[in-house]
Amino acid sequence: MKILSHTDSAYASFVRRLNRRALPEHGVRDLVAEIIAEVADKGDAALFSLTKRFDGAELSAKNLFVSKAEFAAAEKAVTPATQTAVARTLTNIHAFAKRSLRKDWSAKNAEGATVGERFSPFDRVGVYVPGGKAPLVSTALMTAGFAQAAGVPEILAATPCGPDGTVNPALLYALQAAGVTEAIKVGGAQAIAALALGTKSIRPVDRIFGPGNRFVVEAKRQLIGAVSIDLLPGPSEILILSDKTGHPEYIAADLLAQAEHGGDSVVGFVTDSKALLGKVVKAIERQLPTLSRPKIIREVLKQGTFLLHVKSFADGVAISNAFAPEHVSLITADEDHWLPQIRTAGAIYLGNDSPVAVGDFLAGPSHTLPTGGGGRSFSGLRADQFQRRTSIVRLDKKSVAKSLPVIEEFARIEGLDAHGRSTAIRLEK
Repeated sequence: MKILSHTDSAYASFVRRLNRRALPEHGVRDLVAEIIAEVADKGDAALFSLTKRFDGAELSAKNLFVSKAEFAAAEKAVTPATQTAVARTLTNIHAFAKRSLRKDWSAKNAEGATVGERFSPFDRVGVYVPGGKAPLVSTALMTAGFAQAAGVPEILAATPCGPDGTVNPALLYALQAAGVTEAIKVGGAQAIAALALGTKSIRPVDRIFGPGNRFVVEAKRQLIGAVSIDLLPGPSEILILSDKTGHPEYIAADLLAQAEHGGDSVVGFVTDSKALLGKVVKAIERQLPTLSRPKIIREVLKQGTFLLHVKSFADGVAISNAFAPEHVSLITADEDHWLPQIRTAGAIYLGNDSPVAVGDFLAGPSHTLPTGGGGRSFSGLRADQFQRRTSIVRLDKKSVAKSLPVIEEFARIEGLDAHGRSTAIRLEK
C-alpha cells in the first residue's frame, strides 16, 4: 500500500498524479484495433479463433449462442436463495429505473408552434457482462434489468464462456430473469466488435452497455460512431473520504471488498485524521487473512492502493473531485456541508453504515459507473439511456406567419434562401 502524509516530500507529486484522464495505453489501443479489424473482416470465424486464443474454448455456429436448453438447465440448477436474491434486486432496479425514465411532453413556443419530445425504447441493445475471475451475476441485472424496465424488446447479452464452452448457471438465470432475449458466449474486445458491427450469425445492436476490462473499454471507445455506447466503465474503484468519525473496521472492510475485484482495481482512503489512518491499516492487516481471495487482494493492495493523510478535509474533497472515482464513501460529522461539494463521483455512499457492496448487489441504482477519471464527463448507467429521444414540431398557418420574419432573417444571414422560401410558400394564396 502507498501510505503518505501531507508532510511527506513525495505527497504533492503523488496527489498531482491522481488528477487522471481516461486515456488508453498505446499497446491496448493497437491490439484492440487489430481485434476489431479482424471481426469486421472475418466475422464469425474471427470470434471463434479469438475465443480459442483468449478463453481456450471451442466455439462454432452451433454453440455460439446460449441455447434454450442451457437456459432451462440453469433455471433448474440455481438454488431458491439465488432466485430470491435475483428477484429482490430486480424489484429495486425496476422501481429505481421507473423514476428516472423520461416521459413524453409537449408545449407551445413563443410563436404558437407545438414542440415536444417523444421517448421510446431502443429496438435492440447489447449488454456486456464480464466473466473471468467471478461470474458477475449482479452486473447482468444492473445492465439488462434497466433495459427490461425501459421496455427494450431485444436484449442481446455477451459474456465469456469457460474453456468447456459453458456459462455459469446463476449468471444465465439472472440474464433470463432480466429479460435477455439472446446471449452469446463471447467476451473481450471481440464481443464488443460483434455487438457493434454484427456478423453472419449476430445482428448488430443500436447501443452497447456494461463494464469490462481495459480491452473492453477501449473497444467501446474505438467503436463510438459505429454504435452508441453508455459510458466507459472499467476496473473497479473506491475512494473513502473520512474524518475522525469513520469506523476503522468498516472502512477496511470496504477497501478489501473492492480490492477483491482484482486486476487493475484502484482502492483509496483519504482522511484528515492520522490516528484513524493508522487504525485502518491495522484493520486491513487483521481482516485480510480471513478472506477467501487473499492473493488477488494482496496484489491490488500492492499495486493499486493508496492511503493519504491530508491537512484538511477540504483537501480531501479536492483530491476526490480530481480523482473522479467510481465510488466515493463519504463519512463525516458534517455531511450536509460536504456532500454538495463531491461533484465527480459515479456514486456516493453516505455514512458509516452504507457499504458499497449494497450498491453493487441490491440498492437499485446501477453499479455500472464511470472509472479512470471518466466521472468528470459521464454519469452512471441509467434507465433513460435505453430510450431514444425524438423531438416533435407541429405548426399551423398562424404560427407559420409568426415564425416567418425570423426564418427569413436567418435565411438571409446564412445565404440559404430556399429555407426562407420553404416557409413563406405556406402563406401564399
